[in-house]
Amino acid sequence: MTETIAAGARAAARPGTRILPLTPHWGVPSAEGWYDSFLSAASVLDLLQHLDQPVDGVVMAGFGEHGREGARELLDVPVIDITEAAALYALLLGRRFAVVTTLARTQGQIEDSLRTAGLLQRCAGIYATGLGVLDLEHDPATTEQAFVDAAREAMSAGAEVICLGCAGMSGLDTRMSQRLGIPVVDGVGSAVSLAESLVQRDLTTSKIGTYAAPLPKHRRGPATRIAEHHR
Repeated sequence: MTETIAAGARAAARPGTRILPLTPHWGVPSAEGWYDSFLSAASVLDLLQHLDQPVDGVVMAGFGEHGREGARELLDVPVIDITEAAALYALLLGRRFAVVTTLARTQGQIEDSLRTAGLLQRCAGIYATGLGVLDLEHDPATTEQAFVDAAREAMSAGAEVICLGCAGMSGLDTRMSQRLGIPVVDGVGSAVSLAESLVQRDLTTSKIGTYAAPLPKHRRGPATRIAEHHR
């Protein structure tokens, strides 16, 4: 899945942009639910705190997953969440958008993520396909049809743009758009483009309030690692 996401990111990136795909060293194999999501967020933040090389920007490729705000506190470079990025692109393409995602249990998380980002008002709904995250790559034809069927249901509810509610589906946005006749937005590609634009314009997260750096203190990690974050 990580390599599939990386391939989609590279396809969207400008020449000269290097994509560094990273997967946490501990946590869950897939995030499907609140418990998984919080564990995943902690492992991602742990990974970001101990990067062994500098980066210009970060794309968080978990749709509806937690950790976005914590990463913005932690890092001094732009942090782009694919949930937010997909919705921002969709808002430029139609009056109302919908998200087509995996399991129904993730709908609440995605809704909360969009609400926190101030983007829920123009969302026509979040539609589940019933497929698990790790099922998406097993049968591409079945996955595509399930997402198309859910998208058609969203269109009947007034959606004019569809956001793919899961990373790792490179190319599905183009095929779905051709079949449905409306824009279909992939969050990974959108996030990469937004990150590149912010880096090019030398813009990054404001640090004077909401996303100020974490307070210095001892923090014990899962492997009894103790980290003290200084700014």
